[in-house]
Amino acid sequence: MCGRRPYPATVTSADHLAELRALLTLRLTPHLGPRRIENLRLHFGSAGAALRAPLTALRAVPGLDVKSLEAVGTPKAAQGAEAELDKARAEGVTLLGRGLEGYPPALDALGDPPPVLWVRGELPDFPVVPRAVGIVGTRGASPHALALTRALAADLARAGVTVVSGLARGVDTAAHEASVGAGGVSVGVLGSAVNRVYPAENERLAERLTLLSEYPLGTGPAQHHFPTRNRLIAALSAGVVVVEGELKSGSLITATHALECGRTVFAVPGRAGDPRAAGPHRLLREGAVLTEAAGDVLTELGWDAAPAAPTPDLPPEQARAHAALKTPATLDDLHASTGLPLPELQTALVMLQLMGLAEEVGGRWARR
Repeated sequence: MCGRRPYPATVTSADHLAELRALLTLRLTPHLGPRRIENLRLHFGSAGAALRAPLTALRAVPGLDVKSLEAVGTPKAAQGAEAELDKARAEGVTLLGRGLEGYPPALDALGDPPPVLWVRGELPDFPVVPRAVGIVGTRGASPHALALTRALAADLARAGVTVVSGLARGVDTAAHEASVGAGGVSVGVLGSAVNRVYPAENERLAERLTLLSEYPLGTGPAQHHFPTRNRLIAALSAGVVVVEGELKSGSLITATHALECGRTVFAVPGRAGDPRAAGPHRLLREGAVLTEAAGDVLTELGWDAAPAAPTPDLPPEQARAHAALKTPATLDDLHASTGLPLPELQTALVMLQLMGLAEEVGGRWARR
């Protein structure tokens, strides 16, 4: 499993805290987005140096217009940064600053990395190419897609892969639930603050995840936040699996970001004519890796599976049925693959369901 390191909510190094405060000040400055802040940081060597720079020096930074120049160093932004640090300490939220220890190197793949990240929970290691996979898809997913997502996420988790998604309804929720349910680590990247979980019905699930956001505490969800957060899902993953999504969907935006970051795109084929399958089918035509199970992802990325959790000591019929549930399957499919008489197979599946080892969704059986 990916290593996890706890980040204290209080930064003790004076230099670290000073630079974090400077980054946060720039983040809260009007007319400065991530790209402009990164330009400032790189031009002057640090955010603190950028805040101390005279106007003549600021004019030499590419990409800054008059409004941006006038906004740098305003007292209101500095006061807001101090207040935000106080709120983060009070809520046990960690702030990670660009260029500082703890900031995920995987985000180097972005042209506009967030200057500050807000983290609730323990963040896994995200090296330049992390052992993590993003799983995304439509909010109105089909039962088949949800079952396949659960099987995929659970098997990846058992192989020591961190599952990254956006905590949205549908595919995202299924991926998070199955990952932590299998004992794995899952990171929810939000289009709101880490203390404003959206949708609200996922608050209990969020308590089992590491939450990450580039938005200050108290920020609510907004439509334009979600396409922006998708780039973080892509960069924090070695590959992104698109389960279902229409041609104009956030899932395809995430896939585009993944390609821009040099990540691998995986796509799950769907039913012909279903609008939810249109996105993955386009990706497959454009060269995405056809994906039906976790093994497809692990093989493509060249990862060995970690030792799997021991298989429960099951009676022969139940063991045979459990082994056949590598991918979601109908009762007829299982009847053919196991060779078990139908009454015995049905009994075995019901027993697996009662033990929490299998579930039936939309006429298909899958592992839990």
